[in-house]
Amino acid sequence: MNKTLLVTGGAGFIGANFVHYWMKTYPQDKVIVIDALTYAGNRENLELIEDSSQFEFVHGDICNTSLVEKLIDKHKIDTIVHFAAESHVDRSITGPDAFIETNILGTYSLLKAAKLKWLDEPKAKGIEAAVHRFHHVSTDEVYGTLGPNDPAFKEDTAYAPNSPYSASKAASDHLVRAYHHTYGLEVTTSNCSNNYGPYHFPEKLIPLVITNILNNKPLPIYGDGQQIRDWLYVEDHARGIDLVINKGQVGENYNIGGHNEWANIDIVKTICNLMNDAFESNPALAEKYPNAIAVASGKAESLITYVEDRAGHDRRYAIDATKTNNELGYKPAESFETGIEKTIWWYLDNNSWWEKLIGEKK
Repeated sequence: MNKTLLVTGGAGFIGANFVHYWMKTYPQDKVIVIDALTYAGNRENLELIEDSSQFEFVHGDICNTSLVEKLIDKHKIDTIVHFAAESHVDRSITGPDAFIETNILGTYSLLKAAKLKWLDEPKAKGIEAAVHRFHHVSTDEVYGTLGPNDPAFKEDTAYAPNSPYSASKAASDHLVRAYHHTYGLEVTTSNCSNNYGPYHFPEKLIPLVITNILNNKPLPIYGDGQQIRDWLYVEDHARGIDLVINKGQVGENYNIGGHNEWANIDIVKTICNLMNDAFESNPALAEKYPNAIAVASGKAESLITYVEDRAGHDRRYAIDATKTNNELGYKPAESFETGIEKTIWWYLDNNSWWEKLIGEKK
């Protein structure tokens, strides 16, 4: 059966990649994106599909419950895929208010609208509840931090968030669960490891390293750089969400990860080496990026600079995706080696996209 999706935060990094993936995989479905276009939302992320008759963009805030209700009615939305979130840990430390408002109150607003349109109104008319799914996209950071030898996070790992960002996501996860158990809203939740790939906002680690190398700027490493993260190519995340929506059990949580742990410093050094190789094998890159002095001479690693660790910095995240693998048949298509190569070349080929964002950030 064809679906009509409302994708919140669909102009952001993961949301936009999901929209591209879904429209390519299910061209018969209709996709409505709602995005407030804050600093990390970018209409250009959706340029390639703007002209599709199966796509519509709405510039709006998920906290505007009446707007969400109108969209559900107007488009006969049967599936909400909720990406919209403030997600940068550093920003949550210096300005937590936006995280509370978007991640907690915004999720509550969506749940209220979904409950009204999918459950309450049909019940008041004496008809069956509409066929629906509310899929909530969360993060591995809600589980807290791991020691070097601790087992990876499972779906039943106790929540122990350590930053305002992760605490706000944990709260939203609990609200989604409550709306299922209290009201019967048909929900699923996925908790994913760190994503990377095209359209990643340049303040995050991997795109920051790539773009700083191209501008011959320092590559800041927090503390000793031994913080460990589990990395997943963003289209593999979209593929996992697809499986959860279409095959997952209502009310269940699913971890989506790559079983792919890397220390931050090793990620940075790997990018440096790949960038050195790219410039060595493609002389035209030095002309395209005249500021990239260190990498043009094969010395990108010389830009690495160690800085003071951030407050409450979790030491290690790791996702155990066994449940998702076994129950849904999930398996990432990209290894880190293939995914990071694709990502680097996307940034090398799309400088007009990220240069604007860096300019705005200044």
